[in-house]
Parts: sequence; structure tokens; C-alpha cells
Amino acid sequence: MGSHPVEPDAGSGAAVDFTEVQQTEQFKELRKRHRSFVFPMAVFFLLWYFAYVLLADYAHEFMATPVFGNINVGIILGLLQFVSTFAITMWYVSYANRRLDPIAASLRHELEEAAPEVFVDPSGGKK
Repeated sequence: MGSHPVEPDAGSGAAVDFTEVQQTEQFKELRKRHRSFVFPMAVFFLLWYFAYVLLADYAHEFMATPVFGNINVGIILGLLQFVSTFAITMWYVSYANRRLDPIAASLRHELEEAAPEVFVDPSGGKK
């Protein structure tokens, strides 16, 4: 994962300079959109997770408060950890499909057109 261009097979003169690709407006926009979702969501989830852990460790009475039957606040918050994990995953997939994948597909298409031999697997298929 260095900053060196991928060298094509001997005999062809094209290569892809990925550091140059990273400087394009399209790639910068892709990176910006990705980071604008992932970083805030990671912070949110870590705060939510550590709040649960701290409550479980230091607020025993609150977490043991019965809600109905043998179900207490701690169990509900614990299950919500799982629910929030799946919800964030589904939200990211939807976000990526709408906002990231079109840009990534466009970049890939441009790179494949510029240097198709770089993206061909030795077995004959595309990488």
C-alpha cells in the first residue's frame, strides 16, 4: 500500500499513479463523504458503548430497575447495543450505495479505461 505506481506487465507503457488519483477532485469528494459518515458515527457508537459499560459498572441500581417482569433497564440497554450495531450497518450500506458507490464506480471505470492491462487478473478476469 505504498505510494508507488502499479507497474504493468512488461511491454506495455501504461501505469496507474494512484497518488495522482488521490489528488483528483472526484477522489477527494469520495474521501470526504466517507469520512463525514464514518468518523461521527464511530464517535457516536463509542460514546454509546462506553456509556453502557460505565452504567453497568457504576449504576447498578439504575441498571437493575425493573421495566416489566424480569426485564430490567440493563437488559434493554444491552439489547439496544446489538440493535444499534445492525442499524448503523444498514444505515452505512444505504449511505454507501447512494453517496459513495457511484463516485467509486466512476473512478474505477476511468482507471480501467486509462490502463486496462493493470486491472486484468493473470487468469484472464478482471481484478
